[in-house]
Amino acid sequence: MNLLRPNLYVDSLTDIPLERLQQQGIKGFVLDLDNTITEWNKNEVASEVIEWFNRAKQLGFKLCIASNNKEERVMQVARVLEVPFLSKAGKPRRRSFKKMLRLLDLEVNQLAVIGDQIFTDILGGNRMGLYTILVVPLSSREFIGTRIMRRFERLVLPYLDKEEVERP
Repeated sequence: MNLLRPNLYVDSLTDIPLERLQQQGIKGFVLDLDNTITEWNKNEVASEVIEWFNRAKQLGFKLCIASNNKEERVMQVARVLEVPFLSKAGKPRRRSFKKMLRLLDLEVNQLAVIGDQIFTDILGGNRMGLYTILVVPLSSREFIGTRIMRRFERLVLPYLDKEEVERP
């Protein structure tokens, strides 16, 4: 169960306490795309999300997008946000998270993973020993495979509070 438990569970990206995480030594974020940054299969990025990215950059955080989606889709949003990306990431496999660590030139204890899915973003990040942040999905519209996995997530979610969980 610990592999499925995020370090932080919040309603949205904009609820993430950047200054507090910075004080804890976090220097970068790997973010999921669909239903974390944008609604599923849409390229429009909300102004508050753009503001959050700009604020994180101003604070000195390194940012990148890691998505299991196709390159063209991920690249379009990454261009808007002016961040590097990894498409077809293969989350929750460790390989994608190792690539992100190298890309951002960070150590394991300096990188946080932000995403809306327990069985890709949180599981993958926890398997690598990264700080993990679960956000409530932006929309209920999702890829069919994600909808299937949400059924399993419903079994786990009652055990999670929207508050920080201490790291073991």
